[in-house]
Amino acid sequence: MKKFLLFVSSVILLWSCEDKPTLQKYFVKNTESPKFIALDLASNIIKTDKVALSETEKAALESFEKMNILAFRADSTDIAGYDKEIKEVKAILKDESYQQLMKAGSGNDGAAIYFVGSDDEHIEEFVVLAGKKENGFAVVRVLGNDMNPTHIINMLSLLQKSQVDMEQLKPLQQLMK
Repeated sequence: MKKFLLFVSSVILLWSCEDKPTLQKYFVKNTESPKFIALDLASNIIKTDKVALSETEKAALESFEKMNILAFRADSTDIAGYDKEIKEVKAILKDESYQQLMKAGSGNDGAAIYFVGSDDEHIEEFVVLAGKKENGFAVVRVLGNDMNPTHIINMLSLLQKSQVDMEQLKPLQQLMK
């Protein structure tokens, strides 16, 4: 009887594991690829010790945990590679868990912002997809707790007026070359 229960439990466990593509799996799969540049930024990238923060800026900073960036560098000899990768990311972002907040541009040139959360006041993740066929594309995941669109705007303002730990951004210099 124990063997039967163990077998049934194993089948249920394996069956319940979904194998659908996710952005997290896409990041993990491509992090080590030479075609991609991957970067993980901790919340300490924003140095605020010399800046007076408003209450809304403090709330925004406290809601932010980390940022993951995955950039595909386009190559004129590998247009098919760009098309394949951007289609894969866009297919993942069509999942019902990602809600589009805004979009700019058209076709393969432009940017879109998505979020994951129970509503627009309790956001767990913001995703920015931006690209241009000639240059490549980048997917940015901003992870946190109970974020909202105002927090993102406040974070951008904090980035402008605070010191940024440039050491954490060194891998992106490869993309700019």
